[in-house]
Amino acid sequence: MPRMRGQRASGGLIAGVDEAGRGPLAGPVVAAAVILGPGRRIAGLADSKELEPAERVRLALVIRARARAWAIGWSDAAEVDVLDILQASLLAMRRALQGLALAPACVRVDGNRCPSPGMLGFDCRFEAIVHGDALVGEISAASILAKVARDAWMTTAAGVYPDYGFEQHKGYPTPLHLGRLARHGPCRLHRRSFAPVKSRHAPD
Repeated sequence: MPRMRGQRASGGLIAGVDEAGRGPLAGPVVAAAVILGPGRRIAGLADSKELEPAERVRLALVIRARARAWAIGWSDAAEVDVLDILQASLLAMRRALQGLALAPACVRVDGNRCPSPGMLGFDCRFEAIVHGDALVGEISAASILAKVARDAWMTTAAGVYPDYGFEQHKGYPTPLHLGRLARHGPCRLHRRSFAPVKSRHAPD
């Protein structure tokens, strides 16, 4: 496992930001922002995609208990269709940052793009870090919270839309999902701008 970078930086608190749900055909894109701080290191942090579901859930509970601040931001399927998935992801990140109870001086974001600093309610500097979810503890924590929150949301949504098996694939384009989409057409949770959904006729 890659070694995590330290949590200290000059100029105050550090927030890590990451999202989950850019690839699915249905459901929201979800972002999390997490401030850990000195003395609050959490063993086992890693890219959420590398963790088993039960371990993600366990770590999410620890992160929520030990983080100095954390928040979740959402952008729903309709916003994905209007804005495109990149802009919807950045919007979810900005909403997560706006939800923090503490203002960070530095925001480290997984990937190569950062959300707009406008209307955050605080001044900060941004750092985009490719593979940050495997390198930076705060980003790993955000990755875990975002993934766990989104998976739970999609599992709940499966009770409202039982024909699609959302509790199994969480909206990703698996053979099961594509088969159910071909059979039933898209529901209100599907991203109509995504090609596999766009080609299907929506039921009344």
